[in-house]
Amino acid sequence: MGLFLKKKLDNEATIGVWHITESEEELTLLSATPTDEMEEISFIKSASMRRQRLAVRALLNKLFDEKVYLSHHDNGKPYLENNPMNISISHTDQFVAVILHEDQDCGIDIESLDRDFSAVEKKALSEDEIEDLEDEKRNEQLAIYWCAKEAIFKLLSRYNVDFAEQIEVERFRPRGEGELEATFIDKNEDEQEFELEYMTFERHVMVWVVGD
Repeated sequence: MGLFLKKKLDNEATIGVWHITESEEELTLLSATPTDEMEEISFIKSASMRRQRLAVRALLNKLFDEKVYLSHHDNGKPYLENNPMNISISHTDQFVAVILHEDQDCGIDIESLDRDFSAVEKKALSEDEIEDLEDEKRNEQLAIYWCAKEAIFKLLSRYNVDFAEQIEVERFRPRGEGELEATFIDKNEDEQEFELEYMTFERHVMVWVVGD
């Protein structure tokens, strides 16, 4: 299917989503992946992961007029070698999502709602967040919590963040789309507040955040 969504946000960020329906061979042709990136992708054993990486490149071609070169810092955070734009990337078997911002750090996460998120409750939620869970949309709510915390984690680009203790998402009710408020508490007890947005589509949830 290719480009599923391209959206310019009020905060000047741009979001792009690619729906992965193409074969690996089709994506290879569409992506025009640079040789060094293509060599790296060729070593990935999972065919699904190779398609996801190629779809990232195809999406970048849609979001930029000029060819950009994607690389990663030692902590895994992506960056563009020849463009100062801040970037965050997430992908599932079916979708690739990218957020870009010229000046601010940003983070994005996308997950399939067909995944069981029950483990997230013990792994990543505080006691207050667990109390706010509802039975009716429990898995969707857990998915949004997880995506929100992942998006903040990607924006911050810090090591050893305790999702349950250091990232607190304010109470919300799952809808098709909406806003979230969250607080990050660092080791010195200093707090940083974030406003996030989310949307659900095609049995997926996506959450994104842009720093101040």
